[in-house]
Amino acid sequence: MDDLFEPYGRLIRIVVSGKELEVPENNLLLRQLSYVAPDISSGRYCWNGECRYCEVSYRTGPRGTEQSALACRVKGQEGMRLTKLALEMRYNMAEVLAAAPKARE
Repeated sequence: MDDLFEPYGRLIRIVVSGKELEVPENNLLLRQLSYVAPDISSGRYCWNGECRYCEVSYRTGPRGTEQSALACRVKGQEGMRLTKLALEMRYNMAEVLAAAPKARE
């Protein structure tokens, strides 16, 4: 499964819907999320930005402005906070988010 990811040296912390996850650095956000939620790999994502099933809203930093992006087009960053997920992503990540620890503020 490691051949699905760009080379990475460490895992970084991101927060998804209030839950803390560790994902491989230096990868597109959708690929990073598939690291912790393998169901994403079987989702209906086009991986080229056309379907919009991977649309997210996020903030970087505690006071960062909320932005929208496609997870197949943006790299996840240490401390990134995803505040909204498209329906397909919520579905594919439901089990992981239910089990993940609540993020520290």
